[in-house]
Amino acid sequence: MTGFLALVARDLRLVWRRPGDVAVVLAFFVVATVLFPLGIGPESNLLARIAAGVLWCAALFASLLSLDRLFASDYEDGTLDLLLLAPWPLELAALAKCAAHWIVTGLPLAVLAPFLGIAFGLDPPSLLALAATLLVGTPTLSLIGGLAAALTLGARRSGALLALLALPLCVPTLIFGAGAIETMATDQLGGKNFTTHLAILGALALVALATTPWAMAAALRQAGE
Repeated sequence: MTGFLALVARDLRLVWRRPGDVAVVLAFFVVATVLFPLGIGPESNLLARIAAGVLWCAALFASLLSLDRLFASDYEDGTLDLLLLAPWPLELAALAKCAAHWIVTGLPLAVLAPFLGIAFGLDPPSLLALAATLLVGTPTLSLIGGLAAALTLGARRSGALLALLALPLCVPTLIFGAGAIETMATDQLGGKNFTTHLAILGALALVALATTPWAMAAALRQAGE
């Protein structure tokens, strides 16, 4: 755990030195979300119906923006070779980098999303549901994105290839995340159905946590050879 925390702290310090990277992700999320109410118009019922899908899709695309550099900088400056020789498992190092990515992208997106949900006319329970689903679902996006980043490490046009690999794997999280908010807003049994959707999001996160670090480690070893 000491090595894990040290790697997370290292990545957070690197991000702190380049705050523009996080600002670009958040700015993209805000702009992509606000464009929909401006383009569709002030039709509150329609905006409330599409809010869940729009906000979740925008969060998904925003989280992918910075993933192409998740392992690339370590690969270019030789840090990856040191990680391969480190005394702790490479799976732990990969998980630490995904955790740092979630802290600087997934967590701010979950905090910012309810404020943007107001523009879609969501009621307070739906805003809380939006924040809860993003808190539970965005770790899955970081883990799956980390796997795609490891698989495309060193490839040409890795950003487009990363998106092609990650987006299909993120579809279940997207479906249940958006569905949870929709049931809270429209279903009479919204509370019960929301809990079911949130539990499925948690299960998807646990499955990703149990599988992706080993796959990322295998891909990184292959890239380091």
